[in-house]
Amino acid sequence: MSKEKIIVITGAKGLLGKEFVNHCRSKGFRVIEADVKTETDLDNDQYQLDITNEESVETCIKAIVAKHGRIDGWVNNAYPRTADWGMPDADLPFESWRKNVDMHLNGYYLCCNKIIKQMKLQGFGSIVNLASIYGVQAPDFSIYEGTQMGNAIIYSAIKGGIVNLTRYLASANGQFGIRVNTVSPGGIFDNQNPSFVANYNKKVPLKRMGLPKDIAPSIAFLLSDDAAYITGHNLMVDGGWTIV
Repeated sequence: MSKEKIIVITGAKGLLGKEFVNHCRSKGFRVIEADVKTETDLDNDQYQLDITNEESVETCIKAIVAKHGRIDGWVNNAYPRTADWGMPDADLPFESWRKNVDMHLNGYYLCCNKIIKQMKLQGFGSIVNLASIYGVQAPDFSIYEGTQMGNAIIYSAIKGGIVNLTRYLASANGQFGIRVNTVSPGGIFDNQNPSFVANYNKKVPLKRMGLPKDIAPSIAFLLSDDAAYITGHNLMVDGGWTIV
């Protein structure tokens, strides 16, 4: 893999983001941790970024380019959501639906739109968007039986939108040397209800939930020169969930 690529990872302080940062750095990439929960300090590769705010995204890109001269890769991993996220679908206020689409799906589009403009100037770049198995399949609600857990309809709508947004952007921007791909993780273990974990493990062919370290290599690969002829792809990293 190429060394010293300048990579921006949004949502870098989250469960997946932290592992993405560590793994990409282990591959020799210079990674800027972009997150609302950090302070801007580019000498230490930190930038306070709100992906829902146009000025924040534009300023972030300009600052990084001013310091490093380019941005080789951008990972849309942030997971903004409202406080009532996960409410039963029948009770979800329409305004919450609207806000979640605006923050998450539209936030990903905003970042893609702005970084593509910079990558066109450069003549190269790679974008990786985080989606989900539930962007391509409906949930199996039986795995939630015996728990207070569920799966929000808005999540499937947003992640499905991200999958096809990726395809569109890949088709439109390949001529400019820009690659756009999606990674769709399966369920990630995060100390969930043991009943849910057992139900999930029974269904997935590899018989376990994923871990952040299972997803991170796919991010680094798609950012690397090893993936130079891959664009518009949705890489399922799900232990086989979507094949059954």
